[in-house]
Amino acid sequence: MRTARSALALVAVVAASTALGTAPAALAGTGPGDWDRMLAQQPLIAAADVIKAEVDRVGYPDGFAGIALEDDHVALWWKGAPPAAVTEAVAKAAAEAPVRVERAAHSEAELRAAAKNLEARRGPGSAVHSIKVPADGSGLVLGTRSDAVARSLATTADVPVRTVVEEPLVPVSRQNDSPPWKGGATIVLNNSAACTSGFSVRNGDNARFLLTAAHCGQSGVRVTDPTGEHIGNVGARHGDHDIMLIPTGNVVNRQYVGGGDSNSTEVVRGWGDVHVGEYLCQSGVTSARETGSQVCNIKVLFFYADREDLVEGEQMNGRPAARPGDSGGPVYGPSSDGGVIAKGTVTRTAGARIGFQDFRTASRDFGVYIPL
Repeated sequence: MRTARSALALVAVVAASTALGTAPAALAGTGPGDWDRMLAQQPLIAAADVIKAEVDRVGYPDGFAGIALEDDHVALWWKGAPPAAVTEAVAKAAAEAPVRVERAAHSEAELRAAAKNLEARRGPGSAVHSIKVPADGSGLVLGTRSDAVARSLATTADVPVRTVVEEPLVPVSRQNDSPPWKGGATIVLNNSAACTSGFSVRNGDNARFLLTAAHCGQSGVRVTDPTGEHIGNVGARHGDHDIMLIPTGNVVNRQYVGGGDSNSTEVVRGWGDVHVGEYLCQSGVTSARETGSQVCNIKVLFFYADREDLVEGEQMNGRPAARPGDSGGPVYGPSSDGGVIAKGTVTRTAGARIGFQDFRTASRDFGVYIPL
């Protein structure tokens, strides 16, 4: 939860309205208001992207703490006074949506350094299963099965640490899956395990791939559709980040969004950064089969600060955020021009909570992108 803090600055409380054009119809299966809520966030996302671009350009390890989408504004958390270039970016962003600069106790770089030290101390098999970085720079959050163990580890940190007793996010594919392999973009690996294809991507050489979860199979494993038609063999993998590529020329820049037996697809109009507070959907094949639709109303909560570097979200109605077989499936938001924007791929789940890898990490690891 966001803690109350005094505002360092309030920039453009009333921002210029941003025309979105004629809003596309909500995709089938979204709950009442889910798609409208995501579309309403588009100006906030546009403003956050402007600020994030400046942060990525320089880094600002001593100041930048995080960015979060609030109900009616973008919160930029900063330790100390933002430099002139950041202030200029905030002013530019305010043309898209209101932005508030909030005072942070710690920068993101400080918290990630503290998290690295904690990760080294927790060891394998520790009851502490996740280390998270809140966007407000207040400290770290430890996900744990044992509050006593987490509190003991927290005493070794040089930043404030909050503990949360919760089940760890676990893979949603491989051993948990069973036939029959049905639904939209089911991919079968080595004739035994099924996952969900993610996005069609390209690299700088214009080679084409399907992006999915690395825990679905090892490099070289044969990948087919449910009927046995060959798609490709697993190529590059990043095990820690749980992403991999399947080289194949037989791909199109669309994704399934309907139920398990639906042929309904939407065009993918590029990819975008993920922000805390953003609402997203996921369209894994098992969830599509069992619910008859995509899973939406997933709110982004944390970025992890451990070797997996995942993003955590929560389905805000308390429903399962993902199911066995959804691994590698697309996580996305709406495009104001119709279709969807790629945000990441499903990797983990625990009830209403979901872990996914953001597309920026895939772009950085593999040099891939989604053509507009």
